[in-house]
Amino acid sequence: MPFLGQDWRSPGWRWVKTEDGWKRCETFSHALEDGNNQLNDISHTVIITGDEENEEVYNTEDCFYREKWIYVHKESTKERHGYCTLGEAFNRLDFSSAIQDIRRFNYVVKLLQLIAKSQLTSLSGAAQKNYFNILDKIVQKVMEDQYNPRLIKDLLQDLSSTLCILIRGVGKSVLVGNINIWICRLETILLWQQQLKNLQMNKQVNNGLTLSDLPLHMLNNILYRFSDGWDIITLGQVTPTLYMLSEDRQLWKKLCQYHFAEKQFCRHLIPSEKGHIDWKLMYFALQKYYPIKEQYGDTLHFCRHCSILFWKDYHLALLLQDTGHPCTASDPNTCLMPVSPQHFIDLFKF
Repeated sequence: MPFLGQDWRSPGWRWVKTEDGWKRCETFSHALEDGNNQLNDISHTVIITGDEENEEVYNTEDCFYREKWIYVHKESTKERHGYCTLGEAFNRLDFSSAIQDIRRFNYVVKLLQLIAKSQLTSLSGAAQKNYFNILDKIVQKVMEDQYNPRLIKDLLQDLSSTLCILIRGVGKSVLVGNINIWICRLETILLWQQQLKNLQMNKQVNNGLTLSDLPLHMLNNILYRFSDGWDIITLGQVTPTLYMLSEDRQLWKKLCQYHFAEKQFCRHLIPSEKGHIDWKLMYFALQKYYPIKEQYGDTLHFCRHCSILFWKDYHLALLLQDTGHPCTASDPNTCLMPVSPQHFIDLFKF
């Protein structure tokens, strides 16, 4: 007979006991069925019926969950046993689809970079496989769309450095999997780096209005909206006019004031030859000592009332007043908080 969980935070899954253990059925409660149509392609073996003669089993190419939200529990409770790990959260939240959304792309890349620097060995074997599958999709997307290659280059550089250290220190550190698998992964990363190094930007053929046709004050407003100094430098290489605007002292001063406190840049004043403060050099010098503010088009959200981590669909939030998860708070919006990549990792530190 089927087992139905009694926990109110249960996502409505139905389990059937078989000879091989408990299997999850693709039968959802009516309340969640409409909002979870995307779960029909859940990437693992799914049993549709409990009848042995008519049992249908579907296998898809990946073996990872694709869910909109997960419950973050750090200890066993009366309703739940066990706890949620970083690897489990990485597997179950739908990062593969997130990288296709331009608002979430930078967020996912930054998260992968932080994992590469310090959390790679904490991932399970399945989570590591998922990590490199998503990384492969990111590289292919950058090769096709030529979107933000500098960001993925930094990620691959940090990942290759970490793998070199782990492979050299094999036996001293915990490395899940055969050493030959890790060597193969390192070779793949080096191949990706070479491909990105040889990446040629396609020239846009457009007879309409271009960036160079905009008036100076509009170009200046565009530069003032950038929060990354490297983006300003890159745009300044497009035309001589943009280069002139990108060297504006006031622009770099505003950027320093946005990212750093006054006490911070007062300790590292860099005067120019004319006696003025070189704000451009100041910005890159301060980056070495202090973290800059991060900006993302969209992030994961965490509900402090339900302890649920989820992707928020803003279209559903506006049209259907959907909070993105089954929240029981009287005013769910007061319980939500955006989760930065570093906060995501900190959530799973015990």
